[in-house]
Amino acid sequence: MKQKPTYFTGEFMVRVEEQIIEAVRTLPPAKQQEVLDFVEFLRAKLPPSQTELNEANGSVSALEVAGDLVGCLGDGPPDLSVNKKYLEGFGNS
Repeated sequence: MKQKPTYFTGEFMVRVEEQIIEAVRTLPPAKQQEVLDFVEFLRAKLPPSQTELNEANGSVSALEVAGDLVGCLGDGPPDLSVNKKYLEGFGNS
């Protein structure tokens, strides 16, 4: 008997993913490959994400380059814009 999904943000996706994983595990390898082929077909029909577009044209965002540095100053403010003094004259030559 199938359980009805609960419609809470995040929880629904987890339940669907779990159901898919459990269902695929019961299939023979050839059928699992068919499921994978179908999933790849569905993904190919989706519009490209910004990350995929960046990868295609070789560009990257500042966040992708320096993302591991975000929040590395433990005692500092999470965003320097909270202190407008830091921004005074920024961009003026």
